[in-house]
Amino acid sequence: MKLIIAVVSDEDSNILADNLNREGFGTTKLCSSGGFLKSGNTTFLIATDEDKVDRALEIIRETCKSRRRMIAPEKLPGSFGAFNLAMPVEVNVGGATIFTLNIEQFFKL
Repeated sequence: MKLIIAVVSDEDSNILADNLNREGFGTTKLCSSGGFLKSGNTTFLIATDEDKVDRALEIIRETCKSRRRMIAPEKLPGSFGAFNLAMPVEVNVGGATIFTLNIEQFFKL
């Protein structure tokens, strides 16, 4: 068995949960935050058979697309002083960070 840990944007979390569940994947959702803009994320824990990992990754890849957003400079980490008056900047947000681990034991009680 494998454990997929997928950290995705909150914007993508509901549709990802629906897409995974529709294909028979059970998920556990955890609220998380962090990253460059300290934005809200959802961390999915997905335990699955090894032969189904590629399909789960495909669903995540299709659902969680990276996109460009305009961000006010005062929201950027490290911005200060006169730089707060600068024009908004465009940054990449979204997508997914995924880890795949081996599971020694799995219990559903």
